[in-house]
Amino acid sequence: MAHRVCPWWIGYLLASPVRRWIGQDADKILAPYVREGMTVLEPGPGMGFFTIPLARMVGDSGRVIAVDLQPKMIAALKRRAAKAGVGGQIDARVTSAETMGLQDVTGKIDFTLAFAVVHEFPDTQHFFEEVARASRSGSHVLLAEPRGHVNDAMFEEELKAAAVSGFQLSSRPKIARSHAALLEKK
Repeated sequence: MAHRVCPWWIGYLLASPVRRWIGQDADKILAPYVREGMTVLEPGPGMGFFTIPLARMVGDSGRVIAVDLQPKMIAALKRRAAKAGVGGQIDARVTSAETMGLQDVTGKIDFTLAFAVVHEFPDTQHFFEEVARASRSGSHVLLAEPRGHVNDAMFEEELKAAAVSGFQLSSRPKIARSHAALLEKK
């Protein structure tokens, strides 16, 4: 499969509140996993559909590290976060296709949201290795991929890459229009 990154201008559509009406309510999806004071990683945040609710959930004592290789996505995310009053909880970073640049958070991540993003990485195994290095033991990854872009076999390959990196399947939450898995770092 060719690894293509979602164009930055699609970010406006992905940030739309219409997503809640089709069963992708960020608060409902994230509430079982995110608590105040956590450090959360969100690769490929787009313009913040999940990032802003994550920032509210972690509160003033927590932090959301949002990494994207598209400067326009990060700029829009920062604007939206400031407008929502949660800019202080979000560390929004422009990264590269080769690395998410997480060396400063090794062993500090409590939860990772990988929503509709892993299939865009050129090396799935490398993605999970970087997340594993950044994650605390016992931390979780909510992996969700769009059924329209990722078929069953591709999703199973992502789960195998996660397992090789030290994540075990904890559960299979139901998320509309998505393959989903909750993973735990061993």
